[in-house]
Amino acid sequence: MATALVIGASRGIGLELVRQYLADGWRVIATARQASDCEVLAGMGAEPHQLDVTNVEAVAGLGWKLDGEQLDVAILNAGVYGPRHDGFPAQADFDMVMHTNVLSAMRLLPIVAPLVADGRGRLAVMSSRMGSLSERHSAIGSLYRASKAALNSVLVDTALMFGPQGATCVALHPGWVRTDMGGGSADIAVEDSASGIRATLAALPASAVPTYCTYDGQQIGW
Repeated sequence: MATALVIGASRGIGLELVRQYLADGWRVIATARQASDCEVLAGMGAEPHQLDVTNVEAVAGLGWKLDGEQLDVAILNAGVYGPRHDGFPAQADFDMVMHTNVLSAMRLLPIVAPLVADGRGRLAVMSSRMGSLSERHSAIGSLYRASKAALNSVLVDTALMFGPQGATCVALHPGWVRTDMGGGSADIAVEDSASGIRATLAALPASAVPTYCTYDGQQIGW
């Protein structure tokens, strides 16, 4: 039975990824911050672990719980947008966005990547087209953009370390999705984003070179 790990599965794309993988007969390990969300995941048939990705002790504990696993797919979905205004960032806003979107990945990916490499699987981070440096045409959301550009950098470093060992690494743009972050006016349903992500990961050829692409497989310039 194929195994997927979804980190950040309490709602939105993460929760829908869990639902779809389970529906296709996968074994799914999923994390959420709140115990109540873990209960929902367990009720769906997933194997839940309570995890706050900004808590270093909790991250280390997850590594212990996952010891010995072989993962076919691992998706780091946890993330925040941060303040909707631009300009002079408050220290608290900067710390929240960078700790959640970047520092957590720097701690989690070295734990998860070897398990993906052992399974010759796919390791994905939920990035954004907004993190692209070469395709950037707007400065709106500068803090979020900076965090996703940094996340992409962490993903590239992970590929350099674990790609030759068997982990195929990808930074994903999920599209503008109707979630709490994307808002009700977004143009993509969460079900379509999740199914596209799954299809893109399934079709991705094994490679030590990282990929940056949209949920439906279109390449993005770093």
